[in-house]
Amino acid sequence: MSTVYARRIVMFASAATLAALTSLVSAPAAQAAPPTPISAAAARSYLATVTPKTEGSLSGYSRSLFPHWSTVSGTCNTRETVLKRDGVNVVTDSACASVSGSWYSEYDGATWTAAGDLDIDHVVPLAEAWRSGASSWTTAQRQQFANDLTRPQLIAVTDNVNQAKGDLDPGKWLPPRTAYRCTYARMWVQVKQYWALSMDSGEKTALVNILNGC
Repeated sequence: MSTVYARRIVMFASAATLAALTSLVSAPAAQAAPPTPISAAAARSYLATVTPKTEGSLSGYSRSLFPHWSTVSGTCNTRETVLKRDGVNVVTDSACASVSGSWYSEYDGATWTAAGDLDIDHVVPLAEAWRSGASSWTTAQRQQFANDLTRPQLIAVTDNVNQAKGDLDPGKWLPPRTAYRCTYARMWVQVKQYWALSMDSGEKTALVNILNGC
């Protein structure tokens, strides 16, 4: 092999390596978000098996029956864990409180740089869960539900948007950012399926209509 040819091979390899490294550096960071929910197809399949049931009463309900936020590790509780997970460049202090960072609220498309502007939404609200079967759970089960980091049940969103949602189901409220509604419906269905919570007819119809368009 000639010296010139060999040099060309080395130069080509170096250029390819540099291009690969540049691609890695410039690649977008993974999006900060809750666990990826089940697919729209899987959600539709589950809904096909659901027999709607009239919601139960709120009698006896209290948020205190769903203890939150639980300690996750050290000084970090569930709220701070979700804030760190869903944010970008989040810095926390010795008490695990978020002191800086950036958060994109999927529900309305707003971006915030102060943790105090965000609520941690229970995708399936606690009161909704109570009316759908959680009233018969033990306090320990309700605590697990209220702090569920494994399913897509918790998400950091704009505080007043979360407050506007309240305890409404998808038949009565959907994220104002329409691009997120398919994801929201998939999240809702997965949480209800895993926790074996019932659905009323309006709720199921709304979910079917959303998912049929996904």
